[in-house]
Amino acid sequence: MTRALLGAVLVVAAVAPAGAASFTLSPAQQRAALAAGAASVTDEEFGREWRAGGADGAQVTVLTPFHRLALAARHAAFRGEPLEPRESEKLLKAQAGRLVLLVELRGPRADFARHLRPVLEVGDRRIQPAFVQNERTPARQPDGRYLARSTYRFPVDDLDPGARVTLVVAGADGRDVTRIPIDLAAMR
Repeated sequence: MTRALLGAVLVVAAVAPAGAASFTLSPAQQRAALAAGAASVTDEEFGREWRAGGADGAQVTVLTPFHRLALAARHAAFRGEPLEPRESEKLLKAQAGRLVLLVELRGPRADFARHLRPVLEVGDRRIQPAFVQNERTPARQPDGRYLARSTYRFPVDDLDPGARVTLVVAGADGRDVTRIPIDLAAMR
């Protein structure tokens, strides 16, 4: 009975938020991500812990290695297939050393997102992105505004996985378009 109880506690601890994003995953964290993703097919709230929003309606999804692996396992479970170990390794290798942010922004013109410039603020430091892909052809929304989906990748070399950071996206004129606070400590 003690072993069963200990096993149940370990499973819950592995799947529950760990208190900070991990930029590299141990084998136990990898198994936990795969289990969380496979179990999430019936969870409407899956992914909530990796989302943040700005006051202006901008949204960001943080793709930590745990989230990326869990998302791949979720998609495999929807197809009724297990995620192959080589696919897991490939995903983790592609994610290594970077924090990926998927950002949704709304603007007044079809070309508003073309020249956006992101930066990650961590205290008084500013981390420049290693990769920026701003959507060139945003989708027109029913309210007449445009929705752009952009991808930003930041290096994690000097980034504390438990940090509170702010994604600042500026326009071509240098003025802030949005500021989105992100609490990495609340994510796995």
